[in-house]
Amino acid sequence: MAATRALTICDTYDRFVKGKKVDEAEWDYTIIPQNATELKKKYKLDFGKTFIPEDNKTKNDLFQAGLEMLVNTGFYNMDLKKVMKVTEEEVWEGIKKTPTKLILGEGRDIARFYPRHGNSPVKPIIQGGPTGSPISEDVFVQVMQSYAQEGVVDDLVNGVMTTIEGHPAKAGTPYEIRATMAELRATREARERAGRPGLGV
Repeated sequence: MAATRALTICDTYDRFVKGKKVDEAEWDYTIIPQNATELKKKYKLDFGKTFIPEDNKTKNDLFQAGLEMLVNTGFYNMDLKKVMKVTEEEVWEGIKKTPTKLILGEGRDIARFYPRHGNSPVKPIIQGGPTGSPISEDVFVQVMQSYAQEGVVDDLVNGVMTTIEGHPAKAGTPYEIRATMAELRATREARERAGRPGLGV
């Protein structure tokens, strides 16, 4: 039996192309809810008033349910409207290949991301920003600056510029590209105005 290896981007694409065709509404409103409900019952997952479980049994059951959900349900590609399946061995191989740290930014604004566990003494990274929310181009710099200048913020997450030079930044048009480039320039300006030019984005 051949050794399991991590999937490449080409492996993933090929599997989606060969995958089962599924309507997005069926995936969202039938397949996902049904499978999740079955696994919730199977593993007796009930958090009650506890938002994040801390006991090891519940955490392990939750992980096993998630693993089983992924293997049995697969991934959905909205563009191709197809499902890609993976094996449990491939999931574990992917986990083994996962980076153990991530470094964003530079200089005195550098942020180091490390895995954290329950009650970890490692300070969590705080990402600030409008996180994909629509922002008018006339206030984009100011909005991003308002996050960048907060000392507790370790990393920025962009908003989305709704227009570019008065034109709607509609997906699939040249204005979408121009708006994206303008977002990058505006975010760079916002970091410089805040005195934190090396802040990661």
